[in-house]
Amino acid sequence: MPSPRSSTGRAGRRLLALGLAFALSLWPLLAPAHPHGWVDVTVRVLMDEQGRVEALQQRWRLDPFYSLLLLEELQSAEGEAPMEARLDQLGVEIRHNLAPQHYFTHVTQDGEAVELGEVEHFTTLARDGRVELMFRLPLAEPLPLGQAPMRYRIYDPTYYLEVLHEAEGDTPRPDALGVTGADCDTRIIAADPDPAKVAEAASLDREAQAPEGLGRFFAETGEVRCESP
Repeated sequence: MPSPRSSTGRAGRRLLALGLAFALSLWPLLAPAHPHGWVDVTVRVLMDEQGRVEALQQRWRLDPFYSLLLLEELQSAEGEAPMEARLDQLGVEIRHNLAPQHYFTHVTQDGEAVELGEVEHFTTLARDGRVELMFRLPLAEPLPLGQAPMRYRIYDPTYYLEVLHEAEGDTPRPDALGVTGADCDTRIIAADPDPAKVAEAASLDREAQAPEGLGRFFAETGEVRCESP
């Protein structure tokens, strides 16, 4: 299976699968095996005055090759709109497609799913040659962490895209997961997929439909643990 932080092959027109399927997409036709692209993510956990989790502030950076293709497509689109406006419209489309899947984000506490709210302050921009998505994903209700830690995973269920925390080499950056508003411990737990799942992902070519839920086996887990006030 190709490295999750490398891309090879020739470019071709293709709609980006599932949550990122927006009309102006181009996607590289890669060699067989999932994933076909990746997203580098940074998460900031926002706490309220009572020390409860109220939102996950996320930044997604699309991989450089896809970002280049996407920016070239936006630039060549008809009309006189500046790039900033075109990126804003792209953000509207991405938000529309990701919202039904809760932005690929799954939050749990003590093994139970935590309900999420509606995204706020969605921004799309281009920086250092990469398209970035930034948004605030609130929880439906503030979540106290005194009794049990909060965990989250961010993944494309079909594993067409691999979502990884910002890293230096194979090690997540210290600022890839942080907390604002409380003194809490954090860690990022690497995925440890069964070899059978690795073989299954490697056997899927670019035209194959991956089984729903495959991506969760390759997802990193972010954990936030806070002491009782």
